[in-house]
Amino acid sequence: MPAPAARLRCLIIDDNEINRLTLEHFVEMTDALELVASLPDAVQALNLLRNDTAVDLLFLDIEMPRLSGLDLVRALPQPQPQVILVTTHADFAVAAFELAVADYLVKPVDFARFSKAVARVLAQRPEPAPAAADTTTAVEGSELFVKVNNKLVKLDFNDVLYIEAMSTYSVFVTAKHKHIVYITLKALEERLPFAHFVRVHRSFIVNTKRIEAVEDNQLLLGEYEVPVGKSYQDDFFRKLRSL
Repeated sequence: MPAPAARLRCLIIDDNEINRLTLEHFVEMTDALELVASLPDAVQALNLLRNDTAVDLLFLDIEMPRLSGLDLVRALPQPQPQVILVTTHADFAVAAFELAVADYLVKPVDFARFSKAVARVLAQRPEPAPAAADTTTAVEGSELFVKVNNKLVKLDFNDVLYIEAMSTYSVFVTAKHKHIVYITLKALEERLPFAHFVRVHRSFIVNTKRIEAVEDNQLLLGEYEVPVGKSYQDDFFRKLRSL
């Protein structure tokens, strides 16, 4: 049997307490969701996300003091979580969809419409591989077999630039290819036998042998740039100096 998909970690941001409580209740009723935090302020949310807190989905009000929901979406760190906007006015729909949000809910939101929006986000997740128990298998030296869809692919990890989290999957990025493997970044971090692969962000593991330069807490790996998360910086740069 395929392993059950991990729940979406979600964040509620709305300056109206009643609206937050309603959404919190809806999240609690939905098995596919896990509430990380419920916040009254978009600035608080941005600081939380910039501190490498793992979040898959935002339920986000638009009209808020200090920082609007649309401005928060524009400022989100990469990779961005999915966003479902929740607002009193339908006037923002065009601006919202220009930002490629997953859905747009007009208050008051009922549970049926909430569930439909969540289902739309869930439908965008890749289908899990049939057997996820053993997604990496050792061969020799720098090579491992990784399970991509229904087949094992031999991958030379000397060619891997970095690995990026994508919900319950991980994307192995080389100079020429991207392989999507059904394993979380946390599980992968625990199982990789190569010491030169280092976690540098809640969403990234990098091959330190392929780092070409470091600039403003950005790692340059060929044509790609990978951020170093704030909570990882001290440990990473200490390791880098010792390599």
